[in-house]
Amino acid sequence: MEPPASSSGTSRARLPESRSDATRVGVRSSLMDSMRGCGITGVRIDKEELRKRLAMPKHLRIAMRNSIRFQDPNSGLEKDQLSSGESTADAAPPEAPESPMVVFINSRSGGRHGSELKLRLQQLIAEEQVFDLKDVRPREFVQYGLGCLEKLASVGDKCADETRKRMRVMVAGGDGTVGWVLGCLGELNTQGREPVPPVGIIPLGTGNDLSRSFGWGGSFPFASKSAVKSALHKASSGQAGQLDSWDMSMSMPFGEEIEPPYSIKPSEDCCLDEGLEIEGLRSEREIHFKGVFYNYFSIGMDAQVAYSFHHLRNDKPYLAHGPVANKLIYSGYSCTQGWFFTPCSSQPSLRGLNNILRIHIKRINDSEWELIRLPPSVRAIVALNLPSYASGRNPWGNLKPEYLEKRGFVETHPDDGLLEIFGLKQGWHASFVMVELISAKHIAQAAAVRFEFRGGEWENAYMQMDGEPWKQPLNSNFSTFVEIKRVPFQSIMIHGGCGGENQNTLLTIYTSPRPTALIYELKETLPLLCGG
Repeated sequence: MEPPASSSGTSRARLPESRSDATRVGVRSSLMDSMRGCGITGVRIDKEELRKRLAMPKHLRIAMRNSIRFQDPNSGLEKDQLSSGESTADAAPPEAPESPMVVFINSRSGGRHGSELKLRLQQLIAEEQVFDLKDVRPREFVQYGLGCLEKLASVGDKCADETRKRMRVMVAGGDGTVGWVLGCLGELNTQGREPVPPVGIIPLGTGNDLSRSFGWGGSFPFASKSAVKSALHKASSGQAGQLDSWDMSMSMPFGEEIEPPYSIKPSEDCCLDEGLEIEGLRSEREIHFKGVFYNYFSIGMDAQVAYSFHHLRNDKPYLAHGPVANKLIYSGYSCTQGWFFTPCSSQPSLRGLNNILRIHIKRINDSEWELIRLPPSVRAIVALNLPSYASGRNPWGNLKPEYLEKRGFVETHPDDGLLEIFGLKQGWHASFVMVELISAKHIAQAAAVRFEFRGGEWENAYMQMDGEPWKQPLNSNFSTFVEIKRVPFQSIMIHGGCGGENQNTLLTIYTSPRPTALIYELKETLPLLCGG
């Protein structure tokens, strides 16, 4: 609505400025209303009250620390350990905190802020409850730290028992770090050691798609003095939701060599479904790998770009020293390695993945494998679990109900037991998808997937799993297989940031025509500021 003209008349030159002022006032007003709705304004988080909710009694902290140090959960049962608690013979035994919190931090993430964040976390909780991943691995915490609490509970320590049941975990790092911690905590399910602690996120990586999907934002606002307190507050009281995870099994001919990322490990067993007849030739001797992913598995040019970036970061780490620099380098590689200026070959038709790849899927509630036709123009295939990919993009798109019904699709959720499989074509198509002007090439929704690589004219393929890429050699005689199935147990995630109606309001504000960096920055960091 235009502002009314003054009695003396308003010049045409001043009218756009008035409209701009009105827009600024409207945006500011709507933003403040949404912030109040999210609980940002008027809420003060007391440091001591927060510590009281999160910090474990001293005897438990020391017992856990020593159990991890000596890699023996029984170390916490020693008498001198138990006698170091706060209680005496005449005093009441210590009580378990409301939300005992353990934090894993990748201090090398977040640039120069990583070590500062670690110190701040230790000040807000307790030094023994903040683990630097270069010193303590998540599996060591699960085996020895939680094992210590369970041992103490078994000998009658009620405080240890309640602390173990109420435990929450915070991860300060990128998607790869979060997935590492989730994978280790998931072992509690198979070992019958429930409950599994829910996980919150302080985003320190480049993409942070897991963080975005659960309301923790795309980057951490280091400049805000209260941001760490706010994140811990939300992690201590936020609601828990479920997240599907996916087993990836790979079988390749013996004799081929790869440099696998840490997310996949060699395996003695082959877990391919015997119910699907193999059309290609299978080697009598094979090498097997296994891994788990939470966001995506991809094949093709996007993985090639990620592979080149990772090698550059390892060779010249000074070039990739923060999220902005990382994204610029990614953009450069996207233009030169496969998307826009692919070197011409004698047979350009060989660029399509359909020349080397055969895909079978299982649909939801269906035990039969189905062969899926792969369009010849597709040069990258992504099996996506989250509604966030490549730093917050939604390549699957928000599809209309009529289209969903026509294609036999359903609405996407992180816990629906389905992967969204889509393709990316040449560079211009991928660019329009990434800026969300169009959706990707929809291929299928699947409860299980098998990729068969046939080799032939291609010597290598590029793959990545949750941002961890590798170069996969292809044998000209024997097929390589990748099979993906859902893990029976779901991970538990803590929802952070704003939600529901307020989140939609904020998204409307962000997409307003006002082109300022402030709006983008708020979109990235506002979820972490909610609650404090």
